[in-house]
Amino acid sequence: MGEIKVPELAESISEGTVAQWLKQVGDFVEKGDYIVELETDKVNVEITAEDSGVLTELLAGEGDTVQVGETIARLEAKEGASAPAAPKTEEKPAEEAPKQEAAPAQQKTVEEVAPAAEAPQQGNQKQWLIASPAARKAARERGIKLDQVPTTDPLGRVRKHDIDSYADQKSNEQKQQAQASKPANPVSPSPAASENSDKPVERERMSRRRQTIAKRLVEVQQTAAMLTTFNEVDMTAVMALRKRRKDKFFEQHDVRLGFMSFFTKAVVAALKKYPLLNAEIQGNELLIKKFYDIGIAVSAPDGLVVPVVRDADRKTFAGIEGSIVDLAKKARDNKLSLKDLQGGTFTITNGGVFGSLMSTPILNGPQVGILGMHKVQLRPVAIDEERIENRPMMYIALSYDHRIVDGKEAVSFLATVKELLEDPESLLLEG
Repeated sequence: MGEIKVPELAESISEGTVAQWLKQVGDFVEKGDYIVELETDKVNVEITAEDSGVLTELLAGEGDTVQVGETIARLEAKEGASAPAAPKTEEKPAEEAPKQEAAPAQQKTVEEVAPAAEAPQQGNQKQWLIASPAARKAARERGIKLDQVPTTDPLGRVRKHDIDSYADQKSNEQKQQAQASKPANPVSPSPAASENSDKPVERERMSRRRQTIAKRLVEVQQTAAMLTTFNEVDMTAVMALRKRRKDKFFEQHDVRLGFMSFFTKAVVAALKKYPLLNAEIQGNELLIKKFYDIGIAVSAPDGLVVPVVRDADRKTFAGIEGSIVDLAKKARDNKLSLKDLQGGTFTITNGGVFGSLMSTPILNGPQVGILGMHKVQLRPVAIDEERIENRPMMYIALSYDHRIVDGKEAVSFLATVKELLEDPESLLLEG
């Protein structure tokens, strides 16, 4: 009997949540097949079988929290097997007798895995109702008997959504019965008891990643002395340079020239000039980093994630754009690895893609600086005492940890980013 255990995920991750069982009890699995998908604080991880065999028991249901090293399933391993073994009762009847003693124990395991009421017997054979672990857990919590739950599964398996549908149906029936039995002149209930009782609501469990995001954002605001300073950038020069070079750039590098490479280059140059914004606090010491791994916040199906562009100071514009495209695609496809998300030294977030004109970005701890980009919008700008022109302007925001970064340094950092972006050719000269 083999065991499926939660493997070591990462140094900072000790537990996960069962997101989905990809195999069910009774399924035959090959060595290397995906068995279960775990949701961790940062990414989803699929666990594979280390042996071939039949899955005999699931010890955790979907939605359960499991620890690293914990056994979550059992597998009846069969070395060298590539398909379920055919019954051998007809070929080797002499082996029946020795196996009869083990049969009751095997039957008990099946009953424990999928407990249910007995179906009507045909002859001497029992029919067992099969239910997923999540369904069994939901049924226990709600006091529902599995044999009462109708299912749409062609094989008769009860799923969690069957339990939910059955529970909602019963709840509606009870509500209708209660309303029908009310007296003609009922006593008015207290406001607290009746408030929003008939309003439509939908209760949805927060994903593990969303819970982690919420927890860490609150922790940052409680532990860091966070302040934000603002400035605005005239994007005329950057947009003109992009327009001139975009076709040639795409032909040479097979990637489009976007804003992010300009901002990443400007941020790296400013970090070299003001290194405390590329640091973090460790106890009573400052860890000032001499490398530039820039986190780029992107929207993923389960929430915001911040994959990291490694050694951004050594990358060309094309290298930065290519890295961002690859990381964004992996985020959309939920294929980011833990390595993609770890070790950033500074973060850039672009709310402008969603139309944000101005916002206050929250630090991505333990980093002490984050730059917020916003929507480019035409605004009248005074060119000199006599001329006003409509220019493509962007508000930028720098949130920083005031414990180690002074206001003067923060404002100067943001002014440096502004100056470099308004003279984008100068970015080519930055070492």
